[in-house]
Amino acid sequence: MDNKMNKPYYSVIFTSKRTEGDDGYAHMAQKMEELAKQQEGFLGIESAQGEPNITVSYWESLEAIKNWKANTAHLYAQEKGKQDWYSWFKVRVCKVEREYEFFKG
Repeated sequence: MDNKMNKPYYSVIFTSKRTEGDDGYAHMAQKMEELAKQQEGFLGIESAQGEPNITVSYWESLEAIKNWKANTAHLYAQEKGKQDWYSWFKVRVCKVEREYEFFKG
């Protein structure tokens, strides 16, 4: 993710617990990340696998987030996730006004 993004920007935090087995999940997750990167207003993505899994995507505006949520392929993946891949998930939309980081090089 580019740490020189104009602020403020928005993050969508997707926290989830998976069901057992893959059932096409890995392929769809890769496909959704590739598709998100093509969306207007997309800034970046970070994820951590564990219990729970956390994926954070970054967007220029609330409108960009709304458009991504309504994307036809993404809508399909959302429904498939509810049916097959997740036992629980939570979505948080946040405004990022400030950030800082440490890097030991």
